[in-house]
Amino acid sequence: MPLDLLVPCDDGTVTEPAVLRVLVVDDHVAVRSGVAGILNAEPGITVIGQAANGESAVSMAARRRPTVIVMDVKLDGGIDGLEATRRVLEADPDVAVIMFTAFGEHQLLNDGLQAGARGFMIKDATPDEVVRGIRIVAEGGMYLDPSLSSELLRRRNLGEVGVLTPREREVLGLLAAGRSNRDIAAQLFVSVETVRTHVRNAMRKLEADTRTQAVALAIRQRIIA
Repeated sequence: MPLDLLVPCDDGTVTEPAVLRVLVVDDHVAVRSGVAGILNAEPGITVIGQAANGESAVSMAARRRPTVIVMDVKLDGGIDGLEATRRVLEADPDVAVIMFTAFGEHQLLNDGLQAGARGFMIKDATPDEVVRGIRIVAEGGMYLDPSLSSELLRRRNLGEVGVLTPREREVLGLLAAGRSNRDIAAQLFVSVETVRTHVRNAMRKLEADTRTQAVALAIRQRIIA
C-alpha cells in the first residue's frame, strides 16, 4: 500500500484508513455501471451497491450503511432523489449524499442542499472530479461542481447582507465551493478549530441546524451568492 494511504497514530504506528463505502443511485444502468467502475478502481473506495430508484436507495442505505451516496436527482417512478435523500438522512444523518444530475439549475442546487445533500455534481464531470467530490463530502466538506462553484464565487456578495461577519461569509463561501475544513484553515492561515467556530457562529446566526443548511440559507439569501 502506498505510504500516503497510511494514517499515523498518536503512538507512532500507522493504520490503514477506513474504506469509503459508496452507494450509486441512478435510473440508467450505463451511468450506474460507469460511476461504479470509476470508483472501484480508486484505492480506498468500494461500491457496496447500485440502486435504480429512490425506494431501493432508501432500503439499500438502511441495510448496507454506505459512507457516501451518489444520488441522481431525477429518478423514474416512485420518489425522486431529493425525497430519497431526505428519507436516508432521517434514518442516518451521518451519510454524505452528493447529488448527481445532468441539470445545473440553481434551483435544483438549492433544493438538494435543503434536502441535506453535501454536494452537487454534474454528470459530465471527469472521473477525477467524481472521486474528488466523493472524498470531500466523506470528510465532512461541501462539494459543488466546478461549473457551479466558479459561478457562485464570481457572484458572491460580501456586502452588508444578513448578520454574518466578513470572515463567516468567507468560510461559508469556501464551503459552498467544495472546500473541507482543513483546506479552508490552510487557505486562511487559521486553525481547523477556528474554522469550526466560524461555521458554528454562522449556523447560530442563520438559525440553521446543520452546516449544509447554513450554506443553503446563505445561498438563498444571497449572502454568498
